[in-house]
Formats: sequence, C-alpha cells, structure tokens
Amino acid sequence: MSEYLTREAYKRLQDRLHEMKTKERSAIAAAIAEAREKGDLSENAEYDAAKEKQGLLEMEISKLEQLLSNSRIIDDENIDTSKVFILSTVKLKNLKDNKIVSYTLVSAQEANIREGKISVDSPMGKGLLGKKVGEKVVINAPAGLMEFEILEITR
Repeated sequence: MSEYLTREAYKRLQDRLHEMKTKERSAIAAAIAEAREKGDLSENAEYDAAKEKQGLLEMEISKLEQLLSNSRIIDDENIDTSKVFILSTVKLKNLKDNKIVSYTLVSAQEANIREGKISVDSPMGKGLLGKKVGEKVVINAPAGLMEFEILEITR
C-alpha cells in the first residue's frame, strides 16, 4: 500500500535514513568493536547490548527503506478544493459548541495535532475525506460522537 507524503516529509525521512545508515551504524559498530576487545563474548553484557541495538537499528532502517520505496509524493498545487482530500485544509464548525477549528489532512507520518495536521487514517480524517463545503459530518471520536459542518476547503 502506498503512503502519500509531501516533499518535505519525504526529504525528512530520507535525511533520517541517511543519518541512521552513516552515523548511527558507525557508532554501533564502534561499540561492538570496543566490547569485543574486552574478552569473552559469552559473558559480555556490553557486547550483547550493542548487538541488540544493532539489530533494532537495522530493523528500523529496513522499515524506513520500505516506507520510502512505497511512498508517493503528492504536490499540493494540484489539489482539488471542491472536496476534502489529503493535503486539504478544512475549516470546520463544531455544531455542539459553535467553535471553529481548522485541520490539514496529511499522512500518518506527518500527523501532528499541535500543528493542526491530522492523519487521513484517523477517525476525523476518514470522516472528512470526500466531503464538500456545507456538508455536515458526524465523527465517531474517542470522546464520543461529534458533529461538524464543513465551512471551507483550501490547499
């Protein structure tokens, strides 16, 4: 399954992968070499810890490589604002308390509620996808059912 990412998120993940493959791998290799010099490996806790850390790093590298290879970069210049899609910014009115909120729908990798970015895979994201301005949406959130009206869709 493809993961949709912005150019910025894709670049950030590439940079993280590069750091893991260069700096972190080197640091772990040095720790393994140092622990190996201390003698009997069967009773060497430092060696075991370094090898375990190496295994976890390699697993993380593999996952990140797979994510990047299956990712599709989306360009917000081509976003249709007639309906809610990934990278749409949606202005909503909570019909219970009349508060206005605004969220940008992004991939799970980029979601950050503090920045107003919600995942398209979240209950809110799933409920908003494909909707139009003026539509009322009922979201089954952890706090219970919430009803919103879509006021505006921008990119």
